[in-house]
Amino acid sequence: MNAPTVSDEQQRLKQAERQAQVVAALQAVLPAHALLWTGEDTTPYECDGLTAYRQRPLAVALPETEEQVQAVLQICHRLRVPVVARGAGTGLSGGAMPHRLGVTLSLAKFNKILKLDAFSRTAVVQCGVRNLAISEAAAPLGLYYAPDPSSQIACTIGGNVAENSGGVHCLKYGLTLHNVLKVKGFTIEGEPVEFGSEALDVAGLDLLPIVVGSEGMLAVTTEVTVKLVPKPQLARCIMASFDDVRRAGDAVAAVIAAGIIPAGLEMMDKPMTAAVEDFVHAGYDLTAEAILLCESDGTPEEVEEEIGRMSEVLRAAGATAIAVSRDEAERLRFWSGRKNAFPASGRISPDYMCMDSTIPRKRLADILLAIQQMEKKYRLRCANVFHAGDGNLHPLILFDANAPDELHRAELFGADILETSVAMGGTVTGEHGVGVEKLNSMCVQFSAAENEQMFGVKRAFDPQGLLNPGKVIPTLNRCAEYGKMLVRGGQIAHPDLPRF
Repeated sequence: MNAPTVSDEQQRLKQAERQAQVVAALQAVLPAHALLWTGEDTTPYECDGLTAYRQRPLAVALPETEEQVQAVLQICHRLRVPVVARGAGTGLSGGAMPHRLGVTLSLAKFNKILKLDAFSRTAVVQCGVRNLAISEAAAPLGLYYAPDPSSQIACTIGGNVAENSGGVHCLKYGLTLHNVLKVKGFTIEGEPVEFGSEALDVAGLDLLPIVVGSEGMLAVTTEVTVKLVPKPQLARCIMASFDDVRRAGDAVAAVIAAGIIPAGLEMMDKPMTAAVEDFVHAGYDLTAEAILLCESDGTPEEVEEEIGRMSEVLRAAGATAIAVSRDEAERLRFWSGRKNAFPASGRISPDYMCMDSTIPRKRLADILLAIQQMEKKYRLRCANVFHAGDGNLHPLILFDANAPDELHRAELFGADILETSVAMGGTVTGEHGVGVEKLNSMCVQFSAAENEQMFGVKRAFDPQGLLNPGKVIPTLNRCAEYGKMLVRGGQIAHPDLPRF
């Protein structure tokens, strides 16, 4: 092992001095139990759900009041210390990965539901409230919160706002943006800020759509007002089998073309159905090349009519088998496999990388067939699950990080999927955000001028670039270097980021 160089030692000393300065300043505004800075204590915060990239922060602040959040931000702004806000850490693009010279601002203790209003059908919640907890609290009122990410049992509403999360029912009910009325929080300077309104419009520019999905780069969210919707009287789910992925993809487009907007429209390929069936025993057809889950909700009359129409469309599109849930237990069983796609994949592979891109619905089969060819190219397996109704893909690339070169090949595989999605008329992200994972792929989708415009918005909120720096928007230099690699026929997917 090589001895550390003088510059390495100098860097460590400088970092230790910086840490001492930051910790001392934060100790003045936080109780002892709300500040962590030793290696052992900060290790649990070194990554989010994208575990391939890890980095310990200088310190982790766990404020319990808005006044403490404000004070932490004011100190970090004065000392020019980067700040990375963190919720439950379920993100899948490295958006909550710490900065090595920064503070991770954990908002996990902001977990109170402040107000439920059955008349306005709204809930006011702190940012650390779990997604599912909102629906659980609203259930006695006959209401629920519609966006339902697969991680809804753990993910927080603040994280959902940061990523503009969706879920299996986003086709009919919309993404987080469409279900949030107001967001409150603080700028990097510690100034209170509010976006949106409980009214139908706001005075001046409506900046809510900029903040939702901004991945913690513009402000720190502490409170969110969300819409609640009435629980449907009935919901039933169709499970349709197809012996060909192209027929399954075409069936998705046919359902939408028929003027039907299902409550949920999901697709899984054969490798994924095999993985989840072995895990949850949902009753999936293991002989099918792909299955669709199509849900209808509403009154019993509406559901019966829509289920009948969807069944006709699916049969005409080539479905080899159709099963309709007979009761609520069976409907939940149908969905249990889809909801457990990620943990099921974890049972069959030491590691997996969950990608997230969006393509036009009519290209679903094309991207699946392209991914099959990529499996051969990169010598890795891939199981696929899609929010098929809105063309949001979630290919899960299976690999072993301890095997030589497999992580690198998984990164190249993922970049290929993202860039193929762009070539098919789609985007590099749907609901997981860009984080650190997709910085290079952003260079493919957006021009230097477009990236600079996004930086302009960032600078308007955060002139010093202290909130979640180095993520989401690629620099001109990064894109230039990535372009050179592509020209030379190679790809380095984040050589500057820490690994296992």
